[in-house]
Amino acid sequence: MPDVEVWWARVEQARPEFLTDLNDVERERYAAYRRDEDKARFLLGVTLVRRVLGARMSLAPAAVVLDRACADCGRPHGKVRAKDVELSVTHSGDWIGIAVGTAPVGLDVERIAPEHDLDGVARMSLTPEEHQVFEQYEGAARARAFATYWTRKEAVLKASGEGITGVQNVVVSGPEEPAAVIRWDRQAQLTDLTVDDGYAAALAVLSPEPPALHVHQFRV
Repeated sequence: MPDVEVWWARVEQARPEFLTDLNDVERERYAAYRRDEDKARFLLGVTLVRRVLGARMSLAPAAVVLDRACADCGRPHGKVRAKDVELSVTHSGDWIGIAVGTAPVGLDVERIAPEHDLDGVARMSLTPEEHQVFEQYEGAARARAFATYWTRKEAVLKASGEGITGVQNVVVSGPEEPAAVIRWDRQAQLTDLTVDDGYAAALAVLSPEPPALHVHQFRV
């Protein structure tokens, strides 16, 4: 049975002193963001990874070795990796989350946004059978239904490393049903997570068995 920890933090928890946890490359990326909220999200994502792994490895956060090398170009903007653990980082709106596991994991959170062009995105991301269910929803329920579909599918693709180009290859259960992968070419466990009323979130673990899941709130 895989073991997975999920940690959540809010943007408002970012502190200037967290910069001491970052390495030179991470500080450069932090400085490149123009908006304060984007800086805070990046800073908290790195802080969560470094502090959680540091506690597991009995290391200072700044001493944790992280690898962000892109598989295509080698530059440090790829999915974050660390030795002997699987990682996933996500953020949307006020929330930042990380998943740390003993099997490949994917974590996704999305702010429910009725103002967005849901129909356009749904046509590109949902399979015909998913879209048929989605069309039954209206108004606020429609926005929540899409966010549920999206986070479930995105979590699976983040766990596999396949990326959003594979979104039509994954079929997940409907918004009113327990989270599950209905059709895909690999085994995955899927779980909806509760974050906040205005958000949807999901965790995927590539495993034939459900994970032992531990959810935590980051405390400054």
